[in-house]
Amino acid sequence: MLVLKPGPLSVFQDAGRHGYQAYGAPVCGVMDQVAFRLANALVGNRTLLPVLEMTLSGPQIKFMQDACIAVCGAAFTLECDGRPIALNRPHLIRTGQVLSIGSAPVSNDTPQGQARATLAIAGGIQLNTTMESASTDLKSRMGGFHGRALMKEDRLTLNRKLGPTAVDALAHFLDQFRIYLPAGLGLGSRHHIRVTRGAHWTHFTVNQQTAFLNARYTITPSSDRMGYRLDGPSLQTEAGLQILSEPTAFGTIQIPPDGQPIILMADRQTTGGYPKIANVASVDLPVLARCLPGESIQLSLISLNEARTVFLQREALFAQVHQALAPLGTAMEDAFVRST
Repeated sequence: MLVLKPGPLSVFQDAGRHGYQAYGAPVCGVMDQVAFRLANALVGNRTLLPVLEMTLSGPQIKFMQDACIAVCGAAFTLECDGRPIALNRPHLIRTGQVLSIGSAPVSNDTPQGQARATLAIAGGIQLNTTMESASTDLKSRMGGFHGRALMKEDRLTLNRKLGPTAVDALAHFLDQFRIYLPAGLGLGSRHHIRVTRGAHWTHFTVNQQTAFLNARYTITPSSDRMGYRLDGPSLQTEAGLQILSEPTAFGTIQIPPDGQPIILMADRQTTGGYPKIANVASVDLPVLARCLPGESIQLSLISLNEARTVFLQREALFAQVHQALAPLGTAMEDAFVRST
């Protein structure tokens, strides 16, 4: 694959670099777990292989061999040789064809959640692995493709090759295969983000807790993969509450001395010393990850039991999707050239 245009920020990510925070290594990994899992399933990957996570818009790539791809997440425009193709569906890209992934169309009716989309490729891409993960850590320049975002004229190598005699049969299978994706997977956009009480919830006054839950917060331009900085009612504590540094988690909402919340995201630091007022429910992290700076969100409180219930409901839907897509995985495996 030859990168003709890289896009603003196109980086390879997997499930993350878990187990190394104690050594100062951030977890990183995908921002949008739903798009990551779904895109892998749609190209028949039976394990979660690294994907290309794209911010604002995607790259333009020329394929030097046949490949099966899927793009999930934000409603980025998707074209093969100038012909529009659908999101959330597998597509066979033939040798010599150009895949172009643009930004989401903008209009007055454009919904929230158009920041990120995910590209998966059947069989995956050859990438650098560091600490058991291929996730790109941009600060440390490790993992992924040379530890950085894609650049023009980068050449990417696929892990597996489709058999020349099997490609036509695979194309026919994909044309005939029908896919239904249930609404509860979390592909849509919402203004409301569900949160649970954080470790230091009671350190804030009732008035501050009420303001936190009733106000609309705007995601500021200084937000990135490390954290989303919010602008809204200040939750500054009278004594400027500080705590001992503790391990951080994806979705933790910290309150720094200026009182403006920070939601820790995939590339968060390994530890933090600001009080934690709340945590974003894991099922809503993909929704949040697709939000753009300038968009407003409102936080609503749910219990841990409620968060667990909605998580299990989503997992049950994913189990249905994997079962429905099982024939796709078989067809893809049959189309790959057997290693000798």
